Amino acid sequence: MDYKQTLNLPKTEFPMQGKLPEREPATLARWQEHNLYGTLQKARAESPAFILHDGPPYANGNIHIGHAVNKVLKDIINKSKLSEGFRVPYVPGWDCHGLPIEIQVEKELGRPGEKVSGQAFRNACRTYAESQIAGQRQDFERLGIIGDWEKPYLTMHFTAEANILRELGRLTVKGQVVRGAKPVHWCVDCGSALAEAEVEYQDRSDPSIDVAFVVADAADLSQRLGLAEPAEASVAIWTTTPWTLPANQAVALHPEYTYVLLRADKRHLILAADLAESTLARYGHPEAEVLAEFAGAVLEGLQLRHPFLDREVPVILGQHVTLEAGTGCVHTAPAHGVDDYEAARRYHLPVDSPLLGNGRFKEGLPLGLGGITVQEANERVPALLRERNALLHFEKIRHSYPHCWRHKTPLLFRATPQWFISMSANDLREKAIEAIDATRWIPDWGKDRIAGMVNQRPDWCISRQRAWGVPVALFSCTQCGEPLRDADTFERIAQAVETGGVDAWFNQPDSDFLPADARCSGCGHDHFHKVTDILDVWFDSGCTHAFVLEQRPGLHSPADLYLEGSDQHRGWFQSSLLESVASRGRAPYKAVLTHGFTVDGEGRKMSKSVGNVIAPQAIIDRYGADILRLWVASEDYRSEIPISDTILKQLGDSYRRIRNTARYMLGNTHDFNPATDALPTAELLEMDRWMLARTALLQEEIRTAYGEYQFLRVQQRLHHFCSVDLGGLYLDVLKDRLYTTPAASRARRSAQTVLWQMLEAMVVWMAPILSFTAEEIWNEMGNRSSPSVFFAQYPKITLAADSEALDVRWERLNRLRDAVNATLEPLRQEKKIGSGLDAEIALYANSDWHEFLAPLGEELRFFLLSSACALRPYGERPEGCSDIIPGIAIQVRPSDAQKCARCWHRRPDMGRHPEHPDICNRCVGNLALPGETREFC
Repeated sequence: MDYKQTLNLPKTEFPMQGKLPEREPATLARWQEHNLYGTLQKARAESPAFILHDGPPYANGNIHIGHAVNKVLKDIINKSKLSEGFRVPYVPGWDCHGLPIEIQVEKELGRPGEKVSGQAFRNACRTYAESQIAGQRQDFERLGIIGDWEKPYLTMHFTAEANILRELGRLTVKGQVVRGAKPVHWCVDCGSALAEAEVEYQDRSDPSIDVAFVVADAADLSQRLGLAEPAEASVAIWTTTPWTLPANQAVALHPEYTYVLLRADKRHLILAADLAESTLARYGHPEAEVLAEFAGAVLEGLQLRHPFLDREVPVILGQHVTLEAGTGCVHTAPAHGVDDYEAARRYHLPVDSPLLGNGRFKEGLPLGLGGITVQEANERVPALLRERNALLHFEKIRHSYPHCWRHKTPLLFRATPQWFISMSANDLREKAIEAIDATRWIPDWGKDRIAGMVNQRPDWCISRQRAWGVPVALFSCTQCGEPLRDADTFERIAQAVETGGVDAWFNQPDSDFLPADARCSGCGHDHFHKVTDILDVWFDSGCTHAFVLEQRPGLHSPADLYLEGSDQHRGWFQSSLLESVASRGRAPYKAVLTHGFTVDGEGRKMSKSVGNVIAPQAIIDRYGADILRLWVASEDYRSEIPISDTILKQLGDSYRRIRNTARYMLGNTHDFNPATDALPTAELLEMDRWMLARTALLQEEIRTAYGEYQFLRVQQRLHHFCSVDLGGLYLDVLKDRLYTTPAASRARRSAQTVLWQMLEAMVVWMAPILSFTAEEIWNEMGNRSSPSVFFAQYPKITLAADSEALDVRWERLNRLRDAVNATLEPLRQEKKIGSGLDAEIALYANSDWHEFLAPLGEELRFFLLSSACALRPYGERPEGCSDIIPGIAIQVRPSDAQKCARCWHRRPDMGRHPEHPDICNRCVGNLALPGETREFC
């Protein structure tokens, strides 16, 4: 007889090998064909909503691994909320305006206004952005991201552009938008001001100089300091930007610091007392005589001669002066520094600079300065100072300096006429800090980081001198420069843009927007100039809460969560915060989560020049999207996220463990119908009840971990469950019962009931991370009430009344099993046995252990996976038989019994049944119902 035919062997079409790159596209096609996202929204129409608002990636180039991390994290969160029963509308978006697209289009068409009209240029930019979005969208969908891909939000949609202008109007009417010639980061290559978030810092070498500003009136100085005789003294300043000296308008001292007048060599110098020693050492004059000591406030208003230009500049006071470096006397060029600008405002100093936007000085300047570049000025200015004996010290230093994030070129800090959102108007800064305090930050250090940035940031420069973007649709007074603050005018502009896009602003006459009786609220003048700058793209994306969250059906504001990289504390998180607080008095989000950046396996930043860039497309083509998703979940995303082929291969092993565990469950429940075959919890075998209780506890752990965005913990617990709880214990013990007992017996149905409930739970746990695999399992399970795993919620698992006692009991049994396995291992190593079924065990137990183990009877051997297990009194243990755990000694030996052809146990009752000489008596009884009786395992 072929006894293999009498066994209940696993049957499933679920393949052992994932072959994800081949299978996943078919799953994705089904989702798209059946409109999974739309169907989910309808099914959860009456459920409470969870809104994760998508920060828009820039519509330029292929997605990179950082994009993949970001979108997968969002998708994991959204799908975990689906499992909790929420309605989860997710509207992906794109940032479509700005310089990178302009640069690409300029390569084809040239600059607008030269070879191509402004309108044709903007149309080309729009077309280019659409092409980039199409490619990125396809890659995002391939990652398994569920969202409204048919109707994403784009900042270049006419309705979006119109609503961005409505937000600009709202802030302008409230007095938040102001005009000024404040210093801003300026990129010569961009030809435009840059936002704080567009600035990155790199080390570079620059001249470091100390300069003498001679006191214009020696008698005035002597009188202030109480000197007996007038002293020809100089105030010493230090700077690393010699090119800014032509714009110097003052020297700033701290009013409360102590300063000294020194005689060093042949000079009289004024500098901070605490910096005198280091400064004189730098000059090579360690010995100096102190002639006077005084507070900085004493010199306020003292006139100094500019070191090479024909003008005098005053000594002013400022709290921004520090003693960290230099001389304590600060060269002040209001056109080239925020602190300088603010200090100069208090003294009504001019904000003038001879530097043009192209990085060159104006033509016609004296002393060889006309028409030269900043770099050339850094050489020319020290030369002028040497000629006039005003250069106290010169050296080259390496320091951190702001660079353009696009061109990687050094920036200039220069004052140009720009439009700003004032941080002081309407107490915006204070209100933003209050909104930060009211927001949950994950990790919590994000709160201090963004609060520090908001506390220190200057006014927000929102104007750019470029072509592709939402216009700064303001009419400024030709007399005083004040913007027209009229809500009706802004609404007319917005309506025109809603119909015709941003071209409406540039093409339509002013009369279409301006009221006939328009007058400046500042000076009463009735002539206005149409502003042609465009808005900072951070203002565009900072308004998405207004035109997406507030206007898309089914969404709400504030969002439940914003999630982006940690650089967005100074980018989108901040621009959204400031716009929302300024316009609505609150943050646009309830919580903010940040993730780190990807690095290679050695911790190095991804770089094309290093050759360590790993594209998500390449990972998907080689391993599949689920492996990439598993990688994202397997790393602590709060810090740097390493990736390498080695890491991905290791994750492949983890994935196979999870997949094959599910395959085992599917194969052993192929003939199980939960509606008719499942047993009540109270009728399950004891080990099954215990494992069901462990599954329920684990489900609560996983739900909590998802709720706390701890995906690494989810992945670790899922893998441990599959490899240790199941693979290393439960499934090992179950195999005999599943295969050898009658198909419909209580022993087998009990096991199948628990396997099914485990699988139902596991597939929901997996779905947010291993989305394609979970869907594949779901479809293989059959008897499904919904078409996709993403409709499923966490299953309710009924616990046995004695589940806590069971856990104590079976944990103790498991410790015994581990000790027995350790004892069997030397026999395996010596090739005396193959598996535990080739061994016979004798346990010598003290009274406590004997009482504990005796009820298991014959089933103890099934739990220990041996062919025989005798339980004997501890006092009968042979000499030399030591305890494997306190109170139990063990004796093991290879079994000399014949091996059963059906169950592979070695049993002394082999051959006793005349019709079945090759199988044991237990197997004879299991050939038909009711089969053997099991109570424990």
